Amino acid sequence: MSSPTSNPVHVALDELIALAAYAQGAALARQRRSVALRAGTRSSRWRGRGVDFRESRIYQPGDEIRHMDWRVTARTGKPHTKLFEEEREQALLLAVDLNPSMHFGTRERFKSVQAARAAALIAWMASRAGDRIGALGFGGGISGEVRPAGGRRGVLRVLRALRDWDRARDLALTEDLSQAMARARHLLRPGMRLVILSDGFGATAPGALSELVARHDIVVVLLRDALELAAPPPGRYALHLGEARRIVDFADARVRHAWAERFASSRAGLLDQCRRLAIRVIELDTDADLRGALAPLLARARRSAVVT
Repeated sequence: MSSPTSNPVHVALDELIALAAYAQGAALARQRRSVALRAGTRSSRWRGRGVDFRESRIYQPGDEIRHMDWRVTARTGKPHTKLFEEEREQALLLAVDLNPSMHFGTRERFKSVQAARAAALIAWMASRAGDRIGALGFGGGISGEVRPAGGRRGVLRVLRALRDWDRARDLALTEDLSQAMARARHLLRPGMRLVILSDGFGATAPGALSELVARHDIVVVLLRDALELAAPPPGRYALHLGEARRIVDFADARVRHAWAERFASSRAGLLDQCRRLAIRVIELDTDADLRGALAPLLARARRSAVVT
């Protein structure tokens, strides 16, 4: 999926806005997680606010007296209490990695640009479903936050932030995922979903993620570039990072092997954490079609699809 206004190096606001057209006919699928992974013992309907009556059951020690079902108690002669299911807030938080490693790409665009495009498409689709959208930028000296808001205006606030964060980032400054998730906790409310868009190179957040996954549905969109998966053909290549320039000799078989191993080990920490916590990971290449790559997150409009 390409756009006539695409910019391979910098996030372009007009491109992010144009992605609204690709949200037509699709929506984010709702995840149904095990009740045991959620706070409390009641399931979630993901719509509205407050609570709805679900059923009555035999009273158990510790149940609130004010929830006693006196009509059923009188009819059966046994104490019963009412159970309610919490109607969770419809909102989504996008946590976008802005660390220096994201400012890289050899196919179509930088990882940072593809992450912003993916975040924009997810935001548009979530908005179509009635969700409020918020964002958090981390790394590159950016500690920006956009509190969740609904409608087109809420999405545009997020898209402008993505553009501004890309422009203001400092390629010499980093922030790991643990610090970012600590900030995310202040924005997340019960029932909100969290989508993390990162290449995984700054991931050291096992404790933070395990705490959040108990309360929220989390998806990680893992950004990748083809050159990170395999070394280029043998030869001498000039690599640039800011003002620094380095020549790498890929004719050396040891260099070629170490190249791919180094990138794989860098993202292995995040992948291992997600595997242990049963967090869904969607791999997104810099030249991938967004709708195709993000298909596991999508549900056709007017269908109550569930990601399992």
